[in-house]
Amino acid sequence: MNNTMEEKNITNENLQTSPNNQDPNTADPNFTNPAPPSDMPVNQTANQDLPPEQANQTSPLNDNKQDQTTVFGKSELLNANDILSKILNIKVGNRVADLGTGGGMFTLQAARLVGDQGEVYAVDIIKPILADVESKARMANLYNIKTVWSNIEIVGATKIPTDTLDFVLLINVLFQAKETDKMITEGARLLKTGGKMLIIDWSTTNTGLGPHNDRQVDSNNLLKQAEKINLVLEQQFKAGQYHFGMIFIKQ
Repeated sequence: MNNTMEEKNITNENLQTSPNNQDPNTADPNFTNPAPPSDMPVNQTANQDLPPEQANQTSPLNDNKQDQTTVFGKSELLNANDILSKILNIKVGNRVADLGTGGGMFTLQAARLVGDQGEVYAVDIIKPILADVESKARMANLYNIKTVWSNIEIVGATKIPTDTLDFVLLINVLFQAKETDKMITEGARLLKTGGKMLIIDWSTTNTGLGPHNDRQVDSNNLLKQAEKINLVLEQQFKAGQYHFGMIFIKQ
């Protein structure tokens, strides 16, 4: 496949609306959207307005600009390659979703690891972020990334078929969520049996980095939430100086 066709695949897979103008966060996740017209400018789909049903919802990834800056800037404190290749063990041919892709650091590294035989979904509710990830992917000559516009706090909303992924990543997003259990449930829905979910979030610190104490994620609560949806803890580790990591397996 030539690069032009694959480049369109990066931008055209994801942000289309379904028949009858359904809200993209309520339609059947197994529905395959038709591609937009071939003459549509690159990234045009990433700049459309949210549908009314979704625009009225407050997104945990969109309700605090300061937190957004914190997430994207401080993601550099994490070594994406070591975490994904040495700890999570992502391999060539794997299928991965980065839920709440943000600056795209983990998305891009996952794409390098899975190679042309694999596939990485970059999921976010903020369209300019998706457009930025698409641009970074092209600059890095990575054509195995598909951007998906979705609110990951709505279970069943993300346009990725159920039970199809090897890995789901939730990197520095749970602290922004109003309902972390729904976000985890949505990630688990996408995993195949035996698939793994990687959660990384801010540890409790007094350094001034990361979210306020009332926004920090309790790993014990995550364990309880995971048990309810048949996710079993495989490993807990220190992901960086300021972050904890947890890997769950879907039973």
